[in-house]
This record gives sequence, C-alpha cells and structure tokens, in this order.
Amino acid sequence: PRLEWRRNGEDAALRLTLFSENSLRSDSEFAKAYIAALKCAKPLPPLQSKMIREEHRPDKEEWCRLIKLATDTISNGKLNKTVLARATDLHFEKPINPASMLNESRKQNLHCYHFYMAFDPDSAFLGSSPERLWQRIGKSLQTEALAGTVANHNDDQEALRLGRWLMSDDKNQRENMLVVKDICQRLEAECEKLEVLPEHILRLRKVQHLRRQIQTSLHKADDTICLYQLQPTAAVAGLPRNAAREFIAEYEPFTREWYAGSAGYLSLKQSEFCVSLRSAKISGNVVRLYAGAGIVPGSDPEAEWIEINNKAAGLKTLLQPEHK
Repeated sequence: PRLEWRRNGEDAALRLTLFSENSLRSDSEFAKAYIAALKCAKPLPPLQSKMIREEHRPDKEEWCRLIKLATDTISNGKLNKTVLARATDLHFEKPINPASMLNESRKQNLHCYHFYMAFDPDSAFLGSSPERLWQRIGKSLQTEALAGTVANHNDDQEALRLGRWLMSDDKNQRENMLVVKDICQRLEAECEKLEVLPEHILRLRKVQHLRRQIQTSLHKADDTICLYQLQPTAAVAGLPRNAAREFIAEYEPFTREWYAGSAGYLSLKQSEFCVSLRSAKISGNVVRLYAGAGIVPGSDPEAEWIEINNKAAGLKTLLQPEHK
C-alpha cells in the first residue's frame, strides 16, 4: 500500500512507501504532493436510515430444498461436506455510509478482524470476521479450524450452557474435525510437525463457535503456500474442495464475489489474513449481508436457517435496532 497507518499499543505512525524502477527522487516529489493532499478527519455520519424491504437469496423454502439436496449428495458419497450461503439485500430509504457501518461494527463486534475495501464514497465491501486464515511471523505459522456454531446469550449462565452443548454435539464436532484434518493434510508437506490445540469456545456478540487452533513452522517463509493451500478452506467451501466448489457454483443462487475470500496484509517479516466472513457489500441504499453454514450428514434445514440468521445478525443489528 502507498500509505499505512500502523498502531502498536500506544505508539502510532503514518508511513508512506516510495517506489520507482528508476529513481526514488522523482517519486518523492509525488509523495510530497500526496501528503499535502491529505485532509483533516471529519466525524462520520450516524447510521440512520429506515429499512423499506428485505430480500433473501435463497428464500427459506429454496434454502430447505438446497440443504436436502446437499445432504442427499453427501449420502451418495459425492461430498463429505459443503458450505451453502445466503445473500440478504436490505433496502433503505437513504444511502448507508460504509465507513460509519464499519466504525459501529468495530465498537460492538469484538474479538474479530475488521476489514474495509472502498470502491467509491458510496460503495464498499466490509466485515468483522472471527476466523483467522493464517498468521505468519518468520517461519512460525498459526491457523485454525472455526466450524460449529450455536447462538450466544446475554445471560452468561445460559451462554455457558449453550457453549457446553456445542462442545459435546456430535454434528458440530464432526464438522470441526473435517476442517482440522483438511488443514493438516494440506500443510503437512510444507511444514514441520503440526500441533492441534484443544478445542474451546469463541464467544461473539450473536453466536459462539467451536475453535481448534493449529500451529507449526514452515520449511520456508512463503505466503503463497499459505494462500493456495488454505484457501478456500473447508469451512467456506467443503470437502473434497473441488467437488464442493462445483456444487456451490451450480446451486447457490447468487455470486459470492468478495465474500468468503481473504482479507489481510503481507510483509517480508510477517503476514496475517482472515477469511472474509460476517461481511456486507454496500451499494448506496442497498446493503447485502452474507452468511453461510457448513452442511454435513445430519444437518437440519430449519436449524441451519436459524444459524445463518444469527450470523447475519452481527451486522444487521447495527442497521436495524433490536426489539426488546
């Protein structure tokens, strides 16, 4: 990037990168002009706009049909797992400011990676993802399997009960272990011994997830290895990878575009990426929310519909106040 704002604890710095194939002196003149063009920050406008309609793709009836088709395909041995998603278009009376939405999400959706890609002042792709794709520092690598979901609850004791259920539920444990095994198989030729840490619950504002962290040391510090081996993960595509992608391309009734891709940064010393989940595409007065669910043997369409509603609520409730 041309310009970087880096913050580490209480220290912060603005860095501008110079580049030229011939002479940095000429680029330094452009850099001075670039810095001179920077403007003072202005307060972001509030998220205030009345929603006029909501559209799901697929709708609930079609979703249930797709889940049945997926579980039948799995039963026939053509897939082990697939991940189906839903796009929800929220139409508002006035345009939604993308930066304001991300700012509000950063305040409320804790323990997440926050990412923002602006296409112009009124359109952007943004999100608050709980899932690390990888973190590399030198040759040390950390990744994770984040699969298996249950609702969160404002009452800590009820949230604990739900989390304990998730830890013991066979369907969610199988879904998580499929992701763990896939990650290990994809990385084993590129690294030293893989260590899978004990599972634990990641508690977010609207949902709780089953997470197993995985750490190792790469044979060489190469981020292309991480990207091509890990993405798309079994948590966003399925298994086997190619068969799951073909199933999604054929039956999912919308184009994912940036959803379920990768967001992060690269440098020689280190890199870190998340999976671009819990995300939204904003186009003027239309906000498209994305949410997906892993489908394995035993998946219930009604339960999966509730799960994607809970996942989408992390961003939806920023725009639409919850009823008490």
